[in-house]
Amino acid sequence: MQLETYISDLLYRYDCVIVPQFGAFLTHRVSAKLNENTQSFYPPKKALSFNEQLQTNDGLLANYIAEVEKVPYLVAVEKIAKQVKSIKSYLVEGETIELSNIGDLILNKEGHINFEPSSHINYLTDAFGLSQFKTVEVTRAIHKETVEAVEKVIPIAITPEKRKSRPYLKYAAIGLIFLTAGGFFASNYYGKQVDSHNQIAQEEANVQLDAKVQEATFIIESPLPAATLQVEKKIGNYHIIAGAFRVEANSDKKVQQLRDKGFKARKIGVNRYGLHEVVYSSHTDRIEALNALRTIKRTQNSDAWLLVKALD
Repeated sequence: MQLETYISDLLYRYDCVIVPQFGAFLTHRVSAKLNENTQSFYPPKKALSFNEQLQTNDGLLANYIAEVEKVPYLVAVEKIAKQVKSIKSYLVEGETIELSNIGDLILNKEGHINFEPSSHINYLTDAFGLSQFKTVEVTRAIHKETVEAVEKVIPIAITPEKRKSRPYLKYAAIGLIFLTAGGFFASNYYGKQVDSHNQIAQEEANVQLDAKVQEATFIIESPLPAATLQVEKKIGNYHIIAGAFRVEANSDKKVQQLRDKGFKARKIGVNRYGLHEVVYSSHTDRIEALNALRTIKRTQNSDAWLLVKALD
């Protein structure tokens, strides 16, 4: 099993991918930047890091492997554990573990894992298709100095143009002034006539409109019935599994028991094995779901696990 392939797939969609009993690969967004020394532009990306302290199984990686390889969840957990055991043995022997498209892992003198992220892939989907490029230095100042040097050698002289007198244009302008004045007075008179006609038509229209409004007011004798809209609240894609039952009546009984304890329990349907799945609760926020899962595993059920699934 190529564990790094599944981790790489999940890093495109999630900011934290935990490998149980090993550590977590984290991402955070880095804005686009310019290297002024090399004049190179770098697109925005997700920077990778590794946290050895986060080892609690949140179900994300195991569920994904189970879904892809079409195996039960517990089988996927065993496969991960076997792969982790192999990686740790190589690290103890001083070897460097190369995870394709993720980075290199090596054990330091203190016995902790050092991680060197790979720069060959960008997990930020918003930056898909963007790559590093260099700019060409602008030489505007050099061109300006060249032009100034040319002007000093070849001075530019401007000779004013002499225009001939054309008396007939003066008389044509006087005639145009008289025509414009006559058109203005005619347009003003016609405009006043149109405004007067429009005012009379507007008053008649207002009278007819008032009559229609009064008629409509008397026709409506009782208030219209109020419309009631029911908006279904979004449940979320993160589900804390309490159990799965072959008999549906047993799943209904489990839901009632959990609700009596204060949980927002419900059934989320039948899985591919024909079992009715019951959840403690469902969440839209992944961090909130992980915190709730840790509390439930500590106080209620150590076998509870997190299912990431979009429900119809």
